[in-house]
Amino acid sequence: MNRRTLLVRLGLMGAAVGGGWWLKDHVIWRRPDVVFGPADEWLAFDAPRTLLPTVEATVGGRTVRALIDSGAQFSVIDRALFADLGLARTFDMPLLAYGVGGGAQVGKGVTLDVGLGATRVENLRAAILDLGPLARADGLSTPLILGQDLLSQGLLDIDVERRRMRFVARETPLPADVIAIEVRKVGKALGTTITVEGATVEAIVDTGASGLLALSRESAHGAGLLDGRDQARGSSLVLGGAVASTLVEARTVTFGDRLYERVQTAIYSDVAAPGYPAALIGMEAFAGQRMIVDMGGGRLLASRALDLTVERPVRRRRAAQPAR
Repeated sequence: MNRRTLLVRLGLMGAAVGGGWWLKDHVIWRRPDVVFGPADEWLAFDAPRTLLPTVEATVGGRTVRALIDSGAQFSVIDRALFADLGLARTFDMPLLAYGVGGGAQVGKGVTLDVGLGATRVENLRAAILDLGPLARADGLSTPLILGQDLLSQGLLDIDVERRRMRFVARETPLPADVIAIEVRKVGKALGTTITVEGATVEAIVDTGASGLLALSRESAHGAGLLDGRDQARGSSLVLGGAVASTLVEARTVTFGDRLYERVQTAIYSDVAAPGYPAALIGMEAFAGQRMIVDMGGGRLLASRALDLTVERPVRRRRAAQPAR
């Protein structure tokens, strides 16, 4: 797959738990133990030419690339990496994992110890799933996804402009130049209200999505984006594979105190799964900024925009040359 066609990484993990939420949070998916390293330790983004927060991590004595994904309810290890590490002890879980393509996987679980620089994460319970191109060299090369179960234990501080991040204790002092963006807890995710050409849409903040905005087809229709305007074909890496998406240009999008104009928007097919998001706000919305995700406290902060109107560049196609 051509890496330049990777517009968004859409993969929200959905849990179907028969034993109740307490059983899920305290027994099946109990909290990991985190020993934080120094607060001034920053980890550089590991994947080139992308705003996605990917860093080097150690697991089972192996150094791998991990995706820090605020849109994933649970952490995930790719089935091939799990087999290579020779981890024998697994446990069953009542879990269904969905990608935007609509396919579901039923996974087993494993308990991992993970290193992120000097930060040590012990007893992290991760789902064992086939991540497909997300884990392979022809995709994003991230066989480990660290999700909301880990991120809720601290502050995720991402310096998007310098392509670096740190994961620190929640009591760490915040920089003075960040302001709060209005969000609320949606399960363990952070949800917010945006407008798309004046239509109100409920969105999830997803650090695992590279584009500025992705919409379900129902939301795109409600916002008037399927009104006959020009469309293009795109492709997205999703849980277990890659799917086609439709690309349209939204004239205006507002998020927090920012107005974006001429936003290339990916539209994915509606998925018949409970709690599936109507929209995703991805990393391009924070380009050039500092963002701090406090999943446990239900907060999102970002550096103040110097210019409240941001016009996205238009990708023009080269005109066909006449035959000679």
